[in-house]
Amino acid sequence: MNHNSKATGKVIYALGNLIKVAFEGEILQGEVAFVQIENESLKAEVIEVEGRNAKLQVFEDIRGIKYGTPVVFMKELLEVELGPGLLAEIFDGLQNPLQKVADVSGLYLTRGIYIESLDRVKRWHFKPHAKVGARVRRGDALGQVPESHFIHKILVPFKMFRDYTVTWVIEEGSYTVDTVVAKISDEEGRIYDISMVQKWPVKFPLIEGQKVQAKKMMTTGIRIIDTMVPMVKGGSACTPGPFGAGKTVTQQLISKYSNVDVVVIAACGERAGEVVETLKTFPTLTDVHSNQPLMNRTTIICNTSSMPVAAREASVYVGVTIAEYYRQMGLDVLLLADSTSRWAQAMREISGRLEEIPGDEAFPAYLASRIAAFYERSGVVKLKSGKEGSVTIIGAVSPAGGNFNEPVTQATLVVVGCFICLSREFSDKRRYPAIDPLLSWSKYIDIVSEEMKVDAPLWGEWVKSARSILNEGDRIARRMEVVGQEGTSLEDIMTYLKAELFSFVYLQQNAFDVEDAYCSIEQQKKQFQLVMKIFETRFSFKYPDQAKSAFLKLQSEVKGLNYLKFESQAYEQAFKRVVEEIENLETDREIITTALPVSMMDKKSRGAVL
Repeated sequence: MNHNSKATGKVIYALGNLIKVAFEGEILQGEVAFVQIENESLKAEVIEVEGRNAKLQVFEDIRGIKYGTPVVFMKELLEVELGPGLLAEIFDGLQNPLQKVADVSGLYLTRGIYIESLDRVKRWHFKPHAKVGARVRRGDALGQVPESHFIHKILVPFKMFRDYTVTWVIEEGSYTVDTVVAKISDEEGRIYDISMVQKWPVKFPLIEGQKVQAKKMMTTGIRIIDTMVPMVKGGSACTPGPFGAGKTVTQQLISKYSNVDVVVIAACGERAGEVVETLKTFPTLTDVHSNQPLMNRTTIICNTSSMPVAAREASVYVGVTIAEYYRQMGLDVLLLADSTSRWAQAMREISGRLEEIPGDEAFPAYLASRIAAFYERSGVVKLKSGKEGSVTIIGAVSPAGGNFNEPVTQATLVVVGCFICLSREFSDKRRYPAIDPLLSWSKYIDIVSEEMKVDAPLWGEWVKSARSILNEGDRIARRMEVVGQEGTSLEDIMTYLKAELFSFVYLQQNAFDVEDAYCSIEQQKKQFQLVMKIFETRFSFKYPDQAKSAFLKLQSEVKGLNYLKFESQAYEQAFKRVVEEIENLETDREIITTALPVSMMDKKSRGAVL
C-alpha cells in the first residue's frame, strides 16, 4: 500500500451534519476530509473510526449528500494557519477570512468556499535574528516583522520537535508570508525550508516553555471586577447569567479596556445581531493603552448560532490556538469565548447522533473533561528567552432560565479561577454591570492584593471589609422588607446606607459615559480609599431621616466623581469637597433633618436606590 496516497471513501448514510463513510486506505481520528458534491467540496472532520467505516462531522450544510457520494481524506488534522496578518482580521469558525469569502460569494455566503487565512500578497518587513550555524529548536525566533504596535516573531515551526542548525537566512527586506526566510537542517542533514507561515492542529495545546504561576493583575477598567472579583494574566474566568443580563456587553467592555497585548474574540454560536454590533463598533474605537485602533490588537472568530453546529467547536479551538501562538512571543493574550454553552449544545447534538450514552440533561458524559481541557490551555508560560507570555480565558455561559445548577455551568465552575455572576435581580433594577458581588468570587484576590501593596498596602483588607458591609447591608435590607424602617436600629440603617452608597457610586458604572466607561486602576485606588473612609467614619446622626438626607447628598457628590476626567482640576476640586463633606458629617454639630427636595438634587442622583 502506498502510505503517501490519500484515503478515499463513499457515504453510507447521513444524519444531520453527521455522515458515515466506508473508506479504503489509512485514516486518523481528527483527520480532515472533503465531501465531493458536483462542483463543491464540503469540509469535514473524522470523529470516530469503526473498522473500515468512519463517522465524520461536516462543517457545512449537507444538502446534496446522498448514498455513494465520494469522500477524500487529506492526511492532515484540523489546523490553523499561524503567522503575521492574523490581527485586525475577522474569520469564520474554520479560519476563512470572511471579507474575502464575501468578495467571492457576494452578500449571501455560499458553502464550500475555503480561502487561505493569511494574505499571500501583502509584504512584511523581515529582519533576521538567527545566524548561520546557530542551533535552534521549536519556538525559537528566526527573525521578526512589525505587526500593529508590537513585534511579530517568526518562529521555528512547533511541529518540528528535534534540534536543528541554521544553514541559511534571507537578508533584511520586504517579503510575502510564503517566502522562504530561512533554511535549517537536522542531524541527518535533511534541509527544511522555513517561511513566515506555519500550521498547528487546533485540538492540541500549543506550548513550548515552562508553565509558571500567574502573578500579574489583568485590569479591565470595570470597578466591580477589578476590585471585588479581580483577574490575573494567565487566569481563567466565566461569566454565567440569564438572557438579557449583559454577558455580551460585559465581555465587550473587557475586550476594549483590558491591559493585554492581543484580544481574540470567539463568537461561538452567539446571536448574529450581537456579533454585528461588535463588527461595527470595534473598528471605530481606540485602545486606551496604546492609542492605536482597537482592531489592531483584535482577532474575531465569527461563528453565529445560525451556522452549522459542527463549526462551533472548531471556532473555540481556532481561537485558543491563535491565542497560544501569540503567547509564544511573550505577549499577554485575552481569549473571550461567547458562549461556551452553545458549544456544549453542539457537543450534545453530535453526541446524540453518535448514539453515545448521555450524561446529565443529555450532555455527553465527557462534557466536564472537554470544558476543563479548554480552560486549562490558559496560563503563563516562561519562554527560553526568559520572557513570559500569558493566555487568559474568559468564557460566557448561558444557562437555560438562569439555572446555575445545570451541567455546563457546574463543569465550568470547577475549573475556573474567577466566577463573575450576572444577576437577573440586578439587571431588573438597572444596576449595571449586573454583577452580583456577593455571589461572585475570585481565587486571585490574594495575588492581586500582594501586587497592590506598593500603592495600597491595605487593599486586601479593604476588599474584605467592603464585602462584609455588602453582606450585612443585604441582610438588613431583607429584614427591613419584613419589619420596615421602624423596626430597624439606627446602627443597622447606617450599615444599609453605606452598602447602598458603595453599590451606587462605585460598583455601578455607566458604559455609555465617556469618562465612566473606563476607570483606571489608579482612579479605582483613590476612590476605593474614599469609600473606605466613609465606611470607617462614625457619623453623628440621631434619626434615620437625618442619615438618609445626608447620605443622599453625599451619594450624589461621590457619584459625580465618576463623570469627571481623572486628575483634572475639576476632579481634584470635587474630590476635596467630598472629603470635607465627610469630615463635616463626622462632627457632633446638629445636621438639618429636613430631606432635600428633589429639585435640589444633582440630576445624576435621581436614579439612586435610596
